[in-house]
Amino acid sequence: MDRKPHDCPDCSGDNPLDRRGFLRTAGLAAAAAAGVLPLGATPSVVAAPTPESEAEKAVKGLYEILTDDQKKVVCFDWDHKDNRGLLRTHVSNNWQITKPHVKGDFFNKKQFDIIHDIFAAVHNPDWLKNVKKHLKDDTNGQEWGAEQSIAIFGTPGTGKFMFVMTGRHMTIRADGGNTENMSFGGPIFYGHAAQGFNEKADHPGNVYWPQALEANKIYAMLDEKKKARALIEKAPAEAAVGFKGSKGTFAGIPCTDLSGDEKKQLEKTLTLLIEPFRKEDREEALACLKKQGGLDKCFLSFYKDGDIGNDGVWDNWRLEGPTFVWYYRGAPHVHVWVNIGTDEKIKINSKG
Repeated sequence: MDRKPHDCPDCSGDNPLDRRGFLRTAGLAAAAAAGVLPLGATPSVVAAPTPESEAEKAVKGLYEILTDDQKKVVCFDWDHKDNRGLLRTHVSNNWQITKPHVKGDFFNKKQFDIIHDIFAAVHNPDWLKNVKKHLKDDTNGQEWGAEQSIAIFGTPGTGKFMFVMTGRHMTIRADGGNTENMSFGGPIFYGHAAQGFNEKADHPGNVYWPQALEANKIYAMLDEKKKARALIEKAPAEAAVGFKGSKGTFAGIPCTDLSGDEKKQLEKTLTLLIEPFRKEDREEALACLKKQGGLDKCFLSFYKDGDIGNDGVWDNWRLEGPTFVWYYRGAPHVHVWVNIGTDEKIKINSKG
């Protein structure tokens, strides 16, 4: 059966390949595996990064050794806007927030090393190897930093600040908890094209494909009536990750309708979704989810379109609540959009 290619306007398609083939509280076992508190627990401290977190201290150190000329290029006021809108809140699947690449002539060796330290500190140490693999694969084998760029908003050490790093299939932030009502400092993006633009159905070598397989286990557990509710014909636009709020209309099956075993599998899937990120961000994401009512306010959807290989292993799926969006787009390769907060009035700038 011929398949219509999926649009991915910001990605490179140079090497196409053939295609194939917590409800209100999270489970203790899942939370322990993630290294975070269960949703029902009361943390002894605020579950969020602070200016004293490892990444944020490194951001301050970097800012202090940037020259005035460098600051004119990569440093901005907290509420700086350009043609993309409020720049620190922008997210896309492939973009450069500023022109200079991390690895090159713009930053000296010490600055480069600190930027790498920030990058490492916002990730789970156990995931660094995987994240570097995805960045290398996605940039035709380039070394880390060769196609990534950064920006700093505000003034570290004297008030609100945020560090943002972007590139193909990556938007990450370190904000020291300065962004109110948002986890990860705002919307983030990750993805991977492990063996070219058009991946095969089993996504060989894709470091994020296990997340989709874990989600598909939920679908496989559903009875036929539940499957009919969970499976949607057409996926929404991939950059459509704004909050719908408490009065929003959601597609798919309400997570409250899942059985006990199905709920446990959903909790396991959520654990795997947040696993690549640092502990503070994982905890803050769960705290935001709990504040909006937990997973029992969310809906789970799988999408028929984009089923690579027509095998019924759904490449595209979405977990969404009033102020929670985790949108996994596995076709033609993996794109994942994440937007989690507590204020449904927050607007974001996103471009697919």
